[in-house]
Amino acid sequence: MDIVSLQHPHHMAKDHYPESVVAIGYFDGVHKGHQQVIQTAVKEAQKQNRESAVMTFHPHPSVVLKKQEQHIEHITPLDKKLEVIESLGVDRVFLITFDDTLANLLPQQFVDYFFIGLNVKHVVAGFDFSYGKMGKGNMETLREHGQGVLSQTVVSKVTDESEKVSSSYIREQLQEGNVGFVASLLGRFYTVKGTVVIGDQRGRTIGYPTANIQRKAPYYLPKVGVYAVKVYSNGEAYYGMANVGYRPTFYDASEKPSIEVYLFDYNGDLYGEELEVEWHQFIREETKFNGVEQLVAQLRQDEQEIRDFFSSN
Repeated sequence: MDIVSLQHPHHMAKDHYPESVVAIGYFDGVHKGHQQVIQTAVKEAQKQNRESAVMTFHPHPSVVLKKQEQHIEHITPLDKKLEVIESLGVDRVFLITFDDTLANLLPQQFVDYFFIGLNVKHVVAGFDFSYGKMGKGNMETLREHGQGVLSQTVVSKVTDESEKVSSSYIREQLQEGNVGFVASLLGRFYTVKGTVVIGDQRGRTIGYPTANIQRKAPYYLPKVGVYAVKVYSNGEAYYGMANVGYRPTFYDASEKPSIEVYLFDYNGDLYGEELEVEWHQFIREETKFNGVEQLVAQLRQDEQEIRDFFSSN
């Protein structure tokens, strides 16, 4: 998959890229609704004998539009988003820098530069997609702004039990710890990547050595608590349990939750390794225990529950 990074104004000649069918959106999560938009574009491109493309943006528009520095936590940070898009069979991604200049383009200017100017012939987007300054352009106005050069397909909303599948809905479910349900909305398990860093090594002293994971990117974390997880390291997969939280048995509340993972049946040194944590099931809330013995007893119970969960799933 070819990745083309652009910002306004770009200086590409109209015929620099072959004619394409483009799916457009921010696509955080690349969930089932997004997938329907992208797959519609891929199929339409095949039908028209043109290249398929996705047009997406970075950073998140809210950082620019709210005129303040924000820490945006993503369901799919950029590298993961591109990885999932590639898996859908897309030929090219146009990665557009979202800045003040882009935000202030009039709808007609946006179409002229980023559709007509990049040799796009057909646009696929969700029913609620908007473009141009203050979002005044939409899939209805695109007919006029396309000046007879563009055709279009509007994809209806994808629902789950009458609820629209959306990035905000997925965040709500993660806040509730519903990681299994989130997998059904994404069409894959939710994952977080990170590097194993040196912690206080307290887990070693109680028989549960954990990998302290520093997130590789600003991933949106599920609710604080204990989870059944599958962890990928160097091409190998391990079952385990993860704790998202503040370790209240040993520490006063800190500002940010940490991720610690205990891998079942693993012996080795993970420091410096990159792990991908796949979230399967919420097990329990994080709890402050009255001493180490009570904590260890609960960890043994958690481990058995998680082993049983994976045995039956």
